[in-house]
Amino acid sequence: MNRGRPELPPELKLTDVRTAVELAFGDIRRELEKLVRIPSVSATGFDAARVRESAEATAEWLESSGLQGVRLLEIDGANPAVFGATPGPPGSPTVLLYAHHDVQPPGPERLWTSPPFEPTERDGRLFGRGTADDKAGIAVHAAALQAWEGKPPVGVAVFIEGEEEIASEHLPQFLYEYGDLLRADAIVLADCSNWTVGQPALTTSLRGIVDLLVEVRTLDHAVHSGRYGGPVPDALTALSRLLATLHNRRGGVAVRGLRTGPARALPMPESDLRRFTGLRPTVRLLGRGSLTHRLWTRPAIAVLGIDAPSTKGAAHKLVPVATAKISVRLAPGDDPQRAFQAVKKHLLRRRPWGAEVEVSPCREGKPHRIDASGQIFEAFRRACTDTWGRSPVEPGSGGSLPLVSELANAYPDMAQLLTGVEDPESNAHSENESVHLGELRNCCISEAMLFGYLAVPA
Repeated sequence: MNRGRPELPPELKLTDVRTAVELAFGDIRRELEKLVRIPSVSATGFDAARVRESAEATAEWLESSGLQGVRLLEIDGANPAVFGATPGPPGSPTVLLYAHHDVQPPGPERLWTSPPFEPTERDGRLFGRGTADDKAGIAVHAAALQAWEGKPPVGVAVFIEGEEEIASEHLPQFLYEYGDLLRADAIVLADCSNWTVGQPALTTSLRGIVDLLVEVRTLDHAVHSGRYGGPVPDALTALSRLLATLHNRRGGVAVRGLRTGPARALPMPESDLRRFTGLRPTVRLLGRGSLTHRLWTRPAIAVLGIDAPSTKGAAHKLVPVATAKISVRLAPGDDPQRAFQAVKKHLLRRRPWGAEVEVSPCREGKPHRIDASGQIFEAFRRACTDTWGRSPVEPGSGGSLPLVSELANAYPDMAQLLTGVEDPESNAHSENESVHLGELRNCCISEAMLFGYLAVPA
């Protein structure tokens, strides 16, 4: 491994790249705002035509930024992806740039300070659904291409997915159909987070995920709660008791068989976590150990939703059946199928009052670790240092990106640079999502610098 600092190629100077991005940033922001105004929600029940509109707008933006051969990649039943590739000089490496143009549903608009699909600046941040996750990633890729006037010193391919927010449902089919297009020496996945504003990060591990449904039945049909309440259990109460067994008294995961990874040295103050999440003052944190251990390399379980009568429509009757959706985050090194069986075994063994319990899987994604050694990662560190004045920290992530392990399986020799524009206050997936505009500008500069350092022979 070459741990030395590569020399700048003659045509690359930090001041030149920074100046190019600064000059283009007004247009970059305007194009990002245009893209945010397209409600490209990929979830079921939303207009798929708007996702296609977003793909077409993304293609136009990348083409105008100098990317060659831009086109939509199509798979039956899937939202379109965007692809293009600009060859580099002979013998230069190829870098694949990834982001996604689909977004999460906005949720109740009344919870937004400004309309979710009308980008609005406040206090140096641009608010709107997709401003951070992940249309900002597209902006970074476009800016890096523009900084080199469409003639980067390395080969550049771009793959912008349209289904990341629905677990990259058709990614295996895309890889089967278009896999040869995506081969590269390195991939920049611009869908992670920096540590804080002003502190870049290189994510080196991801938790896996298993989502499942648990159905509890106690009756063939609903019955009068006054006439039969007391000896006859209702399914909603039984489900509540069952869900409560998933955690111990301190809030740690109580399911045996889920693996735990080693603790990471990077500290996180409790005050920061409380501020970033909006945790209410009297609420205690769950589990034991360092916060980064609990967030990155230990399992976590959350109840995402329950199918049962709403309070508004509730009647005085015993509920015969109730269903919950549970999400389990897995530590790096665990296996989704083995973990599902462990959770299923736990739930079936703890059936309250002999209730009928059925457990079925919904989705899964493998956890992943990255060996961040070698010349490509050194180039990334150098680009960050020259942009922010500091080297990136190397945290894990509590989130899951199933596509990362899919890409690692398909291209085992491709270095994975997990980076992004988000910061802990971006509120991705929640109301008032935003991107810090200064951080967005620095991410654009850093990626443009990365192209230059990747062109330097090891």
